Amino acid sequence: MTQSTYQLSVPGIGEVDLTVDDRGQGRPLLLLHGGAGPLSVANLAEALAAEGGIRVLTPTHPGFEGTPRAANLDSVPGLASVYEALLERLGLIDVLVAGNSLGGWVAAQLALGTSAPRLAGIVVINAVGIEVEGHPIAETADAAPDQLLALAYHDPAPYRLDPAALPAERLAAMAANRAAVQLYGGASMFDPQLRARLSAITTPALFVWGESDRIADLEYGRAFAQSVPGALFESIPEAGHFPHIEQPAATLKAITQFADSLA
Repeated sequence: MTQSTYQLSVPGIGEVDLTVDDRGQGRPLLLLHGGAGPLSVANLAEALAAEGGIRVLTPTHPGFEGTPRAANLDSVPGLASVYEALLERLGLIDVLVAGNSLGGWVAAQLALGTSAPRLAGIVVINAVGIEVEGHPIAETADAAPDQLLALAYHDPAPYRLDPAALPAERLAAMAANRAAVQLYGGASMFDPQLRARLSAITTPALFVWGESDRIADLEYGRAFAQSVPGALFESIPEAGHFPHIEQPAATLKAITQFADSLA
């Protein structure tokens, strides 16, 4: 793995420093993390790169892990603009974009933006970003750690941590991540206009959803997928908001089969 920091000029935002981990070789796959930060998708990135024929680019959204963030970079459309600038800077085409949670919202936004012709497909993994009547997104900003784990995981037990056992640097990074996700997603974690706009997406799309998600539940996921023309939907049993963590083999298979279908 190599790590690079790109200085990007983003229209409407200005200069943005973006740190990107780069693994493997082949067709580019842009892997976008959610509020849990880049560590939450690191194992998925390694597994995708190990498949062969895939170059996995895993950026850290500015502001996460204590990275710098431009003052007016404060929304999901703004984040999408950063990744449009990255794809242009690197000259990438035929790109598969996969994103979890907030990252899935950014992936959908990219499919609506100026970079859509560069995209081969999007994979949306237990995303937030739209409003679905009767299926509200759970409020997580002030949730206690055990409550958050119960919302996020099918089986929370293996993922419990003692904050007192963590180093101060890790605690600071986690606090920065919580602040950043609230900044980008807002209090509601959805854009009230986004769902109606999804019908304009022409990029092939796969929605992968952990069946036990209590942050954005299964029916929320189905509604999200049904809003995108021709989108595929695959549910993952015994997984919550992070199916790539709880059921890595099933999630990897879903992504790679979708990628192969686009070849």
